[in-house]
Amino acid sequence: MDSATETFLTHRNLLFTVAYEMLGSAVDAEDVLQETWLLWAGVDLGTVRDQRAYLVRITTRQALKRLRTLGRRKESYVGPWLPEPLLTAPDVAEDVELADSVSMAMLLVLETLTPTERAVFVLREVFDLAYDEIAEAVDKSPAAVRQIAHRARAHVTARRPRGVVSAAEARGALKAFQSAVETGDLQRLLDILAPDVVLLTDGGGLKQAALAPVVGALQVVDVLGRTALAASLKLTQVNGNPALIVRINGDVDTVMMMRIDDGLITGLYAVRNPEKLAHMEREITVSR
Repeated sequence: MDSATETFLTHRNLLFTVAYEMLGSAVDAEDVLQETWLLWAGVDLGTVRDQRAYLVRITTRQALKRLRTLGRRKESYVGPWLPEPLLTAPDVAEDVELADSVSMAMLLVLETLTPTERAVFVLREVFDLAYDEIAEAVDKSPAAVRQIAHRARAHVTARRPRGVVSAAEARGALKAFQSAVETGDLQRLLDILAPDVVLLTDGGGLKQAALAPVVGALQVVDVLGRTALAASLKLTQVNGNPALIVRINGDVDTVMMMRIDDGLITGLYAVRNPEKLAHMEREITVSR
């Protein structure tokens, strides 16, 4: 294996996570990695002082270009847009900061940042890169990056989930939710949902889904109570947190994730768009 390939493979997981957290799409993150590799393969490694930083810089710049394209695509998206769910290994959940950074709730908060703010926040807060390194990646001065990081941090702090939810607490809440849905126990559902809970369903115009957020425990329970139960629900690990995979006739139909605040479910995120589930279905097939 040549040096360029070996270095790229060594840092591939890092580069994928950077791209995914910036884009909220595993498919687009993979495309960014392909572009990064093509650019990296043409670099004279003798001129590169820090290969990891150089690769992160290429990935960040390619992700920023794609992020702006995705922004235009989302403007014409049918119904709520949710990030693409990502199957993650159990050890991701053990890294509390990483699990939080790739959670559906956090990715939705990152959606409210500008592309540059999002890049700076991910590189600084998640990967702890130096301001000088980030400045090179986003073509800004270190002083400007410090200001952007401060602004992005304040923005995210005001919107992120309150407090840290342990994996055990999240798993317990999801199991209670699963049991209530499977048994049709609507009162039990009401007991674990926050009064102002919000349900977002992403069908992308390809699957039946609510075209606007469903707000309020009674309204959410009404929607869930009308959900066809000719399905199997399986607890798994998605985006660093416990989630439910809903299968109908053996095929992945929906991936359900949640946000928990103060012991109650405040957000439910149901991804049904088959284009966003294809990557996960391939991963599940490979892991069997």
